[in-house]
Amino acid sequence: MDRAKHRLSDESITAGADFLQLDVGEAPPGGRADWLAARLRAAIADGRVPVGARLPASRVLAAELGVSRGVVTEAYQRLTEDGHVMGRGRAGTVVVATPTEVVTPAPRPPARVEVFTDRPGAEVFDALRTAPAELDLTPGVPDLAAFPRAAWLRAERAVLHRLAPADFGYGDPTGTPALRLAVATWLARNRGIRVDPAEVVIVAGVSQALGLLAQLLHADGVHTVAVEDPGSLGVRQHLRNWQLDTPPVPVDERGLRVDRLEASGAPAVMLTPAHQFPTGVVLDGDRRRRLLRWAQRGGLVIEDDYDAEHRYDRPPVPALRGMLPEQVCYTGSVSKLLAPALRIGWVLVPPRHHAALVAAKRMADLGNAALPQLVLAELMDSGALERHLRLLRRRHVRRRDAMIRAVREHLPGAVLHGAAAGLHLLVTLPGGVDDVALAAAALRRGVKVQPLSWHGQRPQPPGLVLGYAANPTGDIERGIATVGVALRARS
Repeated sequence: MDRAKHRLSDESITAGADFLQLDVGEAPPGGRADWLAARLRAAIADGRVPVGARLPASRVLAAELGVSRGVVTEAYQRLTEDGHVMGRGRAGTVVVATPTEVVTPAPRPPARVEVFTDRPGAEVFDALRTAPAELDLTPGVPDLAAFPRAAWLRAERAVLHRLAPADFGYGDPTGTPALRLAVATWLARNRGIRVDPAEVVIVAGVSQALGLLAQLLHADGVHTVAVEDPGSLGVRQHLRNWQLDTPPVPVDERGLRVDRLEASGAPAVMLTPAHQFPTGVVLDGDRRRRLLRWAQRGGLVIEDDYDAEHRYDRPPVPALRGMLPEQVCYTGSVSKLLAPALRIGWVLVPPRHHAALVAAKRMADLGNAALPQLVLAELMDSGALERHLRLLRRRHVRRRDAMIRAVREHLPGAVLHGAAAGLHLLVTLPGGVDDVALAAAALRRGVKVQPLSWHGQRPQPPGLVLGYAANPTGDIERGIATVGVALRARS
């Protein structure tokens, strides 16, 4: 009997699993969950466990390895937070995304500091995007690892199964009827906008929407569009590319200063009322009413609803388009909800501009690619997109909270803004800090951030615009700590 007990004890010490040939004896003391998560992540990255595969049940794998079930569930949770697996109830834990980087990234050469200048040019975002760095904390980057690949593949198969040969020909330049209906339903359910599907025009993201709107404005003799200040540098560049002047209108804790807009004499304004970029403030009720009165007197509002779905600690804010469709051009996309690479967005214009918008879209490209539109419509109609949004909200809250903790620890004296919604935080810094130089110093240390100065036409307090959606909590902590080191080195 004693020999049998001894034999069982020896077997438990060398317990392992046929799955991936896992040997728990390789795990360091006290680090079994880390070890298991790393082994699973590597297997997903190299294709041994492909997207769509189901991981062993936690109870089964724990028994095979001879470890507590908590070790396995902790490892699975870390992969879930990284966006690589997802719990599917009785279907188990399923691989949904491949890691975008190898587990232990090789050292990269330092980035060129010339990315950061006081007067960034049109190529600056391409330069920053391609600059080598270990961590990317720039704003506007969604959680690309969370892209619902399995759901997308299911939707694509369903769409292809029912497509007729004629559906592969040229279609409506305003978009497929299925997606226009799905978008109209989505806007009614999520943004309080009642719109006929025939009024929806599908575009290649907000950037194309701006180009089409610029053509309409020029045709109406409008050559000036006021913009928020601070406000998106990228939007300003797009408008100027279309030969539109962009006078700045200040933004404060209540949103756009409508009184300053009125005084400017600008005939049109572009703004982000639900979650202002980059400050994160919401256009309050009094300002909304005053803005709508300004529009009723003939002003045109261009509403960019770029990340309104991503809210956490505040009630939903209705879109301006739902209140005054006759004077509001509305644009949105799935770039921050699914992925920018899809290049799918939508634009609504007042009825008097619709025919001109359709004509401009027809001349631009004869319409967007139909198959991705139909797949997106399937995701919207099936409820898969809303389920994906709920998953993202939970993950974003954890990552946002991690960034808040890290900023408080590593950037003393910094003030946080815009934490209740969106995919980024604005951090303003004590006076005397050169935020452009600080961003350059952080990039030399392997972390990408954007200086607030980029996004202002008038002098702004120094600050950084920091994206948290695309990074696991550990990377966020490490990235902010690196920024803190760069800040202390300059003080």
